[in-house]
Amino acid sequence: MEILEKLQSGERLNYEDGVKLWDLDLFDLGKFAFAIRKEKNGKNVYFNANRHINPSNLCADTCKFCAFSAHRKNENAYTMSDDEIMRIVDETVARGTKEIHIVSSHNPFVTPQQYLGIFKAIKQKYPLLHIKAMTAAEIDYWRRKWKMSYEETIGLMMQSGVDSMPGGGAEIFDEDVRDKICKGKVSSEQWLRIHSLWHARGRQSNATMLFGHIESRAHRIDHILRIRALQDESLSRANGGGFNAFIPLVYQRENNYLDVKGFLGSVEILKTIAISRILLDNVAHIKAYWATSTLSLALVAQDFGADDLDGTIENESIQSSAGAGSKKGQSKRDFIDMIGTAGFVPVERDSLYNQIEIYE
Repeated sequence: MEILEKLQSGERLNYEDGVKLWDLDLFDLGKFAFAIRKEKNGKNVYFNANRHINPSNLCADTCKFCAFSAHRKNENAYTMSDDEIMRIVDETVARGTKEIHIVSSHNPFVTPQQYLGIFKAIKQKYPLLHIKAMTAAEIDYWRRKWKMSYEETIGLMMQSGVDSMPGGGAEIFDEDVRDKICKGKVSSEQWLRIHSLWHARGRQSNATMLFGHIESRAHRIDHILRIRALQDESLSRANGGGFNAFIPLVYQRENNYLDVKGFLGSVEILKTIAISRILLDNVAHIKAYWATSTLSLALVAQDFGADDLDGTIENESIQSSAGAGSKKGQSKRDFIDMIGTAGFVPVERDSLYNQIEIYE
């Protein structure tokens, strides 16, 4: 088979090749994906000590797949005060957290100055704490709501202490699918442009893909290859900017408005991760985000190209609102024990994949 010959030779695959990968047996895909993973990252499985904070769930947009967002008349709507956010930061830093991951809704009643102010307050108090914040969808919402250009927002984020960007808002890049699941939110081209601008400033970000809803396998290949193309562009600048990880997010089906009948099995999830590793030759890390796939399957995914589990999280609201069992996070000890039992090397990392401690 021609596709197997290309895989064996290490040839870079195109869109047509990517679509053909789905026809291969899971274990054939796993063999090639694991070889790439081993070349790039050995038998390391990375994780970090992080804390997710979602300042508000009151949202102006209505994405059909989202179970987290609320609207003005919803009794479950909330908006945290600065004091509440700082109390969480103080408590989690005392427990050894190295990263604060702040993603919020598109709340029309919270100004950019309020968000930037809390970033600045956190960084002033804890200058070594990594702040990962502001998805491309949030940056685009500020443009729509507050008439702030992408360049202006990115400059203010950097001035306020934001160190890296999360990958949220990417969903699936195909615009026909986006019209059905998140109409009116950041477009695929806008998402890519925002990350390109961030990379041009020498900064790192993540890239995500939400899969397992109404998209096709071909849509996933298109999405992955657009990430690869932007990474080629970003790495050509040689300024340190680019994607440090790709995160395939498994769609969670509860409490939302997408009428998805089936649900992905483990084979399809593992194939998606393996294909991601094979196609994304220029992205160093593939994350099996345990909050959307369960920790057990995320560990299995390490044999199929993934090399990262994300982190301890401590409190997870977005995926758990849609049925994921991730609300209370995961302990560092559990990560270390389970990774070691699976035959891999547990490596605690910082947000940019610098190794903090290897547990052998």
